[in-house]
Amino acid sequence: MKKMNFFLILFVLCLAVFTGCGSAYQGPLKEGDIVFQDLPCSQSQAIKLATHSQFSHVGIILFKRNKPYVYEGVGPVKFTGLKDWIEQGEGSHFVARRLKNGIKVLTPEVLKKMETTAAGFKGKAYDWIFEWSDDKIYCSELVWKIYQRSTGLEVGKLQTLREFDFSKPEVQAQLKEKYGDQIPWNEKVISPERMFKSDLLMTVVSE
Repeated sequence: MKKMNFFLILFVLCLAVFTGCGSAYQGPLKEGDIVFQDLPCSQSQAIKLATHSQFSHVGIILFKRNKPYVYEGVGPVKFTGLKDWIEQGEGSHFVARRLKNGIKVLTPEVLKKMETTAAGFKGKAYDWIFEWSDDKIYCSELVWKIYQRSTGLEVGKLQTLREFDFSKPEVQAQLKEKYGDQIPWNEKVISPERMFKSDLLMTVVSE
């Protein structure tokens, strides 16, 4: 009976750790996890329509003082507390996806390189016209470049601007506002949707 009680207590303690004791999500996210959400704004709606996606925003989990933060490109590029990041999304819904072979790829040395690469973008302004340069940067571009430059992996296939769907009035309005008549159709871009659908990732959380 004592042995049974011991294992019962151990089970309850483990369950508390992995569920965050019933508070706002504090689950088993790992450094390098990629998190997706929808932001409640007009640009987000246009992004979803143009890319046929349920998500308009993406960030990467990095740890500070042993706690998970979301590193995101929102102008400026910054760390956001996980709870605050979740709550900024539509309905507090988010999905976390993880590198399938992350145990092999994301070694301590690679994670350190990832953190160093990420630090190089800190404070950069948001890129409202989605140029493929490091001068300014948008959310999916930030995460894609951190992964590519620290692991060599391309999480999501790059597209050109002309491959998006511009048939909806909301998208056309954003296009006109950003570019006028000088639309850079051949500009390289990476969308949250392409990253979300990458074969390199698997879903670990859907809240």
